[in-house]
Amino acid sequence: MPNVLFDVRDHIAILTFNRPEKLNALNYALIDELMALLDTIEADPECQAVILTGNGRAFSAGGDIPEFADSVRSGVDVAVRDFVRRGQAMTARLEAFTKPIIAAVNGIAFGGGCEITEAVHMAIASEQAIFAKPEINLGMPPTFGGTQRLPRLAGRKRALELLLTGDTFSPQRALDMGLINKIVPHDELLSAARDMAHRIMRHSPLAAAGILRAVTRGINASIGEGLAIESEQFARMAPTHDLREGLSAWIARRTPIYNGSWTERPCATESPT
Repeated sequence: MPNVLFDVRDHIAILTFNRPEKLNALNYALIDELMALLDTIEADPECQAVILTGNGRAFSAGGDIPEFADSVRSGVDVAVRDFVRRGQAMTARLEAFTKPIIAAVNGIAFGGGCEITEAVHMAIASEQAIFAKPEINLGMPPTFGGTQRLPRLAGRKRALELLLTGDTFSPQRALDMGLINKIVPHDELLSAARDMAHRIMRHSPLAAAGILRAVTRGINASIGEGLAIESEQFARMAPTHDLREGLSAWIARRTPIYNGSWTERPCATESPT
């Protein structure tokens, strides 16, 4: 069985962690499969958004500890290469992905599962979800970006409390800290994630990609650098069909028809030349 299930419905790619007997622990094979699927989705124009969730009672309980322990026993270089760099590459890929990624957190989101939630663009949590940063219980700091993203989301002091205690925390606290966007009843989780995806997909995919790039690249830059990034993303959009179509539709008070192509094409109100 694959470690990550892949399905496409209504232009939404649904990726499901599929190691329920291991609480969807992130072993090396799962991470590698996820990265390969992201490559496939990014190259497929039919996939316009991604929902990431878990099979069973966990979103993901974090790294696969027995596998990681074997890497540690093999030496620092092996552990950093196989575990740390692999995990950081995964969360960086999720964070910088050019199509919206929504985590549908269905249950346990500990360690690496919490770090994935921090990295993705948006997250919706089931009322049954539970979060934790428990790496300190193993005698180590988080390694998939948790020491960097959580303080940026939640603030330094709130993040340090969770990182230094390893305590579990509720979906409500995750919402209050900005880690997730909303909490929904458990049986409404995937429909809520799909609804959010559809609300995004009604707009130009090129504009969505430009917003994702500007925010991801600009969030840690100075305001001046961030404004330059914003201007650059607008300049990329300026010659496209989607921007001209959006302007024409607004003026004509009609629904825009976007094609999501960087190739310039006539708008619906214009005659081909």
